[in-house]
Amino acid sequence: MSDRHRFHRRLREAGMRVTAPRVAVLEILDDHPHSTADFVATGVREHLGGVSTQTVYDVLRACTNRGLLRRIEPAGSPVRYETRTGDNHHHLICRRCGQIVDIDCAVGQAPCALPDDNHGYRIDEAEVTYWGECPRCRSSVAVKEK
Repeated sequence: MSDRHRFHRRLREAGMRVTAPRVAVLEILDDHPHSTADFVATGVREHLGGVSTQTVYDVLRACTNRGLLRRIEPAGSPVRYETRTGDNHHHLICRRCGQIVDIDCAVGQAPCALPDDNHGYRIDEAEVTYWGECPRCRSSVAVKEK
């Protein structure tokens, strides 16, 4: 099944109409996970022509609400979106260049971490973000120090 047909099916299964902007957003995020709304909007316009930024934001919100996209908000970074949903994965972010990598949860099921006191909440998810330096940034720093 082609990616386009897969996205058509996913939209229909989520109870959404199949529209060109929705398919374009899913395609872009499938090819470029952890992208910002501005990056997605630029890609949609390159692919479809005159699509407003508001339309792209509406698609991102609707697809996130229906579980087709996941919205992540790394500290100090714009909101990002990805198509990897429905599993319990985390993110590793480079402090220097901002590269984001998916990390499978070592525990498996959500939530993978529980607080010492839940304050009466029913907790169903925990977001874990690992921060560090990617190999490329580490090697560029080592070269500069020599």
